[in-house]
Amino acid sequence: MADPGSELTKREVLHLEKSLQLDTASKEAHPDELTKEQHDKTFRKVDFHLLPMLMALANVGNAKIEGLEADLNMKGNDYNVVNMIFFVPYILCEVPANSILMKFKKPSTWIGIIVTAWGIVMTCSGLCQSYAGLIVCRILLGVFEAGFFPAAVYLLSQWYPPKMTQFRMSLLYCAAAMSGAFSGLMAAGIAKMSGVGGYRGWRWIFIIEGLLTVVFGVAAFWILPDSPSRSTRWLAEPEIRYLNHLYDKFRRGTFNNERNSEGETPKPKSHDWKILGMVVSDWQIYLQALIFISSAVPTYALKFTLPQIMVNMGFSSTNAQLLSAPPYVCGAISALIVSRIADKFFWRLPFIVIPQLSLMTAYAVLFSYSATISSHVALCYTFVHVATISVYPIIPGGNTWTVNNLAGPAKRAIGIAAMICLGNCGGIIGSLIFVADEKPRYQTGWGISLAFICLGAVSACTLEVTYKFINKKRDRLSREEIEDTHTAAKLEDMGDRSPLFRYTL
Repeated sequence: MADPGSELTKREVLHLEKSLQLDTASKEAHPDELTKEQHDKTFRKVDFHLLPMLMALANVGNAKIEGLEADLNMKGNDYNVVNMIFFVPYILCEVPANSILMKFKKPSTWIGIIVTAWGIVMTCSGLCQSYAGLIVCRILLGVFEAGFFPAAVYLLSQWYPPKMTQFRMSLLYCAAAMSGAFSGLMAAGIAKMSGVGGYRGWRWIFIIEGLLTVVFGVAAFWILPDSPSRSTRWLAEPEIRYLNHLYDKFRRGTFNNERNSEGETPKPKSHDWKILGMVVSDWQIYLQALIFISSAVPTYALKFTLPQIMVNMGFSSTNAQLLSAPPYVCGAISALIVSRIADKFFWRLPFIVIPQLSLMTAYAVLFSYSATISSHVALCYTFVHVATISVYPIIPGGNTWTVNNLAGPAKRAIGIAAMICLGNCGGIIGSLIFVADEKPRYQTGWGISLAFICLGAVSACTLEVTYKFINKKRDRLSREEIEDTHTAAKLEDMGDRSPLFRYTL
């Protein structure tokens, strides 16, 4: 899973050093540097040991058309409400979850706990006998699942330098796309178990996916790597020193930025509220959240309704599950290709806005033909593929942009959680806007999705322009002038607000 083009070129190193304001000494040849071949070998090891355990996701969208609503006496928009309820605790718990993560010496412990817990809850969802019971399970699922993505994104930022982050971020989000694909295929197969043990097919979907999630969660305690210094079983000492050296070179920042004697980043103790205040007052978090929402609204809307859209085309429930898989596979491939290109050029904007414009076109076509979708199956199915191809590169690009412009591990952890928290509000919106009574036109769902996509494109352009403006303004001051008016401690405390800091584009 390693990126063959992952070596850091001299131009990119110089650019990053300027952006992060490294000391003069760190620009000299460093004894911990590795050759290109050694660099690639080291990150192949990291990819192999870290990424697979971060690519397990849960999927609930495929259970709808296998009898869940009828069995639990759900009517009208009850299914939409169940999906929406999940996002309330999911959103509210993301920042606290990453705050808790920072208290653990081993992130694998925290991630293992929450993944195991949500697997247990998912299994219980398959045993629910009432609508109220399903709501309770969805609330608990939101609580436990809330910490996974912020923790995973933060963990990626601890292992990879900025240029190598988006490709790995895409691998994480590709798991979501492939989850949609293979969960659809698995759901089609599991649905055939209807009647086994007296359970309907949709119950077996929840039970089996839940048990698999528990297995991944338990495995995470032992398999998920925490830091280079705790990975002596599969990393050589020079590789550990090199990874720690890259972290210190490219991820230095506000609080606790130096690794301790064990090569790990110290956990924050007394700065929690101060860091939270810096995050809440940081303008870039809100623009990045709008980019996230521009993907989250159409993604969740499509995730929850794609099987039903397939049914509207005239396919049976089982065939609808099977036909839901190829678009997600195409989305995963697209995210990887776009991220490789974005990392190569070390530029985020065009690889966010172009997919947004493509997504806008796909949704406009699907909206136009939604009322007569059964008469335009080939056209609409093609643009379902265009939609997934367009939507999946957006969030990895936005998350990488955020991670690369938050200085310091503590602010990075809380900041990425806050941005994802705000962005996932799009999940609430996306789960409600495709109203059952509007079938097959779904004018509210398509219209609101298009509006948020437009808003996200404007936010991305605004972010780029603002970053450039601030960088140029800071370039007017020399380092000597800055140090004459600010103490070293003050500059360090300011983090990415320091006049020495440069935003990466």
